[in-house]
Amino acid sequence: MPLRALAAVNVAAIERNVARLARELPRECRMCVVVKAEGYGHGAVASARAAQAGGAGWLAVATASEAAALRGAGIDGRLLVMGSLGASELDQALAAGADVVAWSERFVGAVAAPGGGRVHVKLDTGMGRLGTRDPDQATRTAQAAAGAPGVELVGAMTHFATADERGDAFFGEQLERFRTWALPLRERFPGLIAHAANSAALLREPAAHLDMVRPGVAVYGLDPFGEDPAARELEPALELRTHVAALKPIAPGESAGYGRRWIADAPSTVATLPVGYGDGWPRARTGDVEVLLAGERRRLRGTVSMDYVTADAGADPRVASGDEAILIGARDGERILAEEVARRQGTINYEVTTALLPRLPRAYHRDGEPVAEHDAALLATATRPGEEAGAGRAR
Repeated sequence: MPLRALAAVNVAAIERNVARLARELPRECRMCVVVKAEGYGHGAVASARAAQAGGAGWLAVATASEAAALRGAGIDGRLLVMGSLGASELDQALAAGADVVAWSERFVGAVAAPGGGRVHVKLDTGMGRLGTRDPDQATRTAQAAAGAPGVELVGAMTHFATADERGDAFFGEQLERFRTWALPLRERFPGLIAHAANSAALLREPAAHLDMVRPGVAVYGLDPFGEDPAARELEPALELRTHVAALKPIAPGESAGYGRRWIADAPSTVATLPVGYGDGWPRARTGDVEVLLAGERRRLRGTVSMDYVTADAGADPRVASGDEAILIGARDGERILAEEVARRQGTINYEVTTALLPRLPRAYHRDGEPVAEHDAALLATATRPGEEAGAGRAR
C-alpha cells in the first residue's frame, strides 16, 4: 500500500542548483545558502548537506533553534542566524557557534558578556523590519563589535525588499545606500564581508554580489521571479505526490466534499486523493488547481479537507485505485510547478513548499536513487575552491 502522500526531494538537484548559481559569481564571492523554515519545506538537514556538497561555504537560518538543530545533526561550517534574538536565543545561537546579527551597541555588549561571538551589522536600507536605518548608528555598532572583548566583526549586511520585481527602481536605491555605507566600512575593517543579495538579486544584478550572496528559493529550484525555473536553468528539487485512494462514478446533480461546493453537471468519476490541509495543501486551493493523473491534467474539485482532496477524473478515467497522482512535479511531458500553484492561489512559490507540514513524509533521493536524510556518506559536504575550507563551529 503506498504512503498516503509524500514529498520526494532530489538532493542532487539542490547540489546542481547551488553550483549553477555559483557560475554567476566571481570566484572570490562566497555562497551562503539559506536553509531556514526546514529548508523552505524541503528538510533543513538534507538541504544543508546538499548545499554544502554543491559548494556552499556558509549556511543561514532565521532562528537560534534552527541553528542548534543543524549542529545537533552534525552540520559543520559557517552558520549565520539572520533573525532577531532574545537573551536565551542569543545564548543558544552562540552555543551553536553561529554568527549573529546586530544593529545596536547594546546587543554587541550582550554578545560580549558570555564570552563573545561573531557579529554581522545590519543596515536597514528599505526593508523596514530589522536593522538600523541610520548609517552612523550602524557604523557605531560595527566599531563596538570590533572593539568588544571576544567579539569578532565579520560582516555588514542588508535585505532587499523588491529584488524580485524586475524594473523596480527601489532595488537600485537600496543597493546604492548599502554600498555607500558598507564599502568604506570594509576599507576601514579589512576582511569585512559585505553581503546583501538574495536569489533574485544574485540572478538580476552582478553589482549586488559583493563579497557574499545569500540565495534561498533558487537553491531549491524555485524561480525567484515566480515564473519558470527552467528559464533560470534551475531544477525543482521537490515533487509532491499522492495516490488514488478511491474512484467512484458521479452523476449530474451529485456532489463531492464539504459544503457541496462542486456539483457535477455531467456524468464523471471522482478520484479521492489522501492529502489535505493537514499536510499543508490549503483549503484555499479548493477548485482552483490541477493534478496529474496518468500524465493528464485533471481539475481538483470540491472542498479541500484536512485529509483528502477530490479530483474530476473524467467520464472514462485512465486511472485506477492505487495509481499515482502528482500535485507538484512532472510526468509524461506534463508538469505542474510550484509557481503555477502559487499563481492560482495568489501567493508565492516560497509559501507553497514551506507550508508543507510535518505529517507529510519527506523522502530523499539522488536522481532517483534513495538516500537517507542523515547519510553523511551520500550527503557528504564539500567546499568550493576559494571558500573557507574547514571553517567549523566556534569553540
